[in-house]
Amino acid sequence: MENQIKTITGPNWPGVHYFSTTVAGGVSQGDWAGLNLGEHCGDDPAHVQQNRQRLNQLLPSAPHWLQQVHGTQIYQALKPASQTRDWDQAPVADAAWTTASNTVVAVLTADCLPVVISDAKAQIVGVAHAGWKGLADGVLEALFLRLQKNSPETTHWRAWIGPAISQPHFEVGQEVFDAFVGKDEALATYFISNNKPNKYLADLAGLAAHHLCRVAQNKIEVAQSHACTFAEDKNYYSYRRQARTGRIVTVAWLG
Repeated sequence: MENQIKTITGPNWPGVHYFSTTVAGGVSQGDWAGLNLGEHCGDDPAHVQQNRQRLNQLLPSAPHWLQQVHGTQIYQALKPASQTRDWDQAPVADAAWTTASNTVVAVLTADCLPVVISDAKAQIVGVAHAGWKGLADGVLEALFLRLQKNSPETTHWRAWIGPAISQPHFEVGQEVFDAFVGKDEALATYFISNNKPNKYLADLAGLAAHHLCRVAQNKIEVAQSHACTFAEDKNYYSYRRQARTGRIVTVAWLG
């Protein structure tokens, strides 16, 4: 069917389900054309609700939506969501995790990194929204350490980095370079000079993988989708490409 939702996922993790949506399969129009799942970006609320209802048909329960603020707060989903909260009433957090079966955690993105983390035995799963600021401030470390604290016996972890803006399209200023390299000079390898004063092309996914391997002391296997939200304009929304735009979702659950 023409309006069928299309998704992208990573390696098969028995006991863990996860995927990111694309723009396909939605009812939104104009700047948000397609499956926009973000309530906060100016789209017709009725269209967003229709899109979310379509998404819910692929899930065991409604997602635990977050009010994302490019921070490092972590939300624990204790059980399947009983109802969908409005964006301004959702928990303020940029990552969520759960140990409860069929409990869907979710993050919205439109260039930022969606990252899924789970243990090898499928007993715990989390998702994070990581733009450059959240990544530099430690949102992935905060999520991983929360998962590790609640699963201390785990010796092997796995992560998947979903669709996000790729290095050739992600120009940043000196302040972004300094936010990373000022803390760890080894991170300079993830920046390429863009032949402009104090401008760089940043490898956001590479930075995320580095952060994850460091905090997990290399006891983590990181897979990347290599999908670029900016370049693949027929598949994804991109805030850098067009400021008035929709959001895809990355969801994960145990079961």
